[in-house]
Amino acid sequence: MRRNIGSYFKIPPATLQSAITISIILLMPLYDVFFIPFARFITRSEKGITVMQRMGIGMFLSVIAMVFAAVVETKRLEISRNMGGPDSQSVPLSIFWLLPQYVLLGISDIFTVVGMQEFFYTEVPIGMRTMGIALYTSVFGVGSFLSALLISLVEHFTSSRERHSWFSDDMREARLDKYYWLLAFSSALSLLSSFNERSLAELGFVLQGLVPDLSRKD
Repeated sequence: MRRNIGSYFKIPPATLQSAITISIILLMPLYDVFFIPFARFITRSEKGITVMQRMGIGMFLSVIAMVFAAVVETKRLEISRNMGGPDSQSVPLSIFWLLPQYVLLGISDIFTVVGMQEFFYTEVPIGMRTMGIALYTSVFGVGSFLSALLISLVEHFTSSRERHSWFSDDMREARLDKYYWLLAFSSALSLLSSFNERSLAELGFVLQGLVPDLSRKD
């Protein structure tokens, strides 16, 4: 992909990771200044949205980010294969097409990560709040192990003598788009499984008028 800014400077690919942190730093103040007042106006609730709703929004944004990543990677592969030749790994597609997915992941962290921290702090007894924070930090360690396991399984089941794996070093043969679709699908399943009927009923600012109050009993 094209990484040039001007004639002499090239963007190191690894620096795109910083877009997540920059997005959090720049957009976090907007959450309290704009989003929460708007949510209070819609939901008529002092908190604006509940912790579960906050995490749900973040998980939904992570699904959108993976879908966007899959679409961009599909386009890159299409251009690369149409070019052909030894230089087809470097396609005339700007690296800035990768930026929106990192920004979306940053916004997702504003909702999910901070919401998860609030959940583990407020939903445990006062005497166990230290344990709640420990459980919160352990989520990232477990997530890293599961991520490594998923990559190993994908590498094992998609590679063979006759074909390249999804993570092939040859970027013309790698199928990262399929991996992104897999992540989007698994994230969507995780989002759906995180909400029971009562949680769906609480999503009033999104599903108001569509989901009945399932917590009420006649």
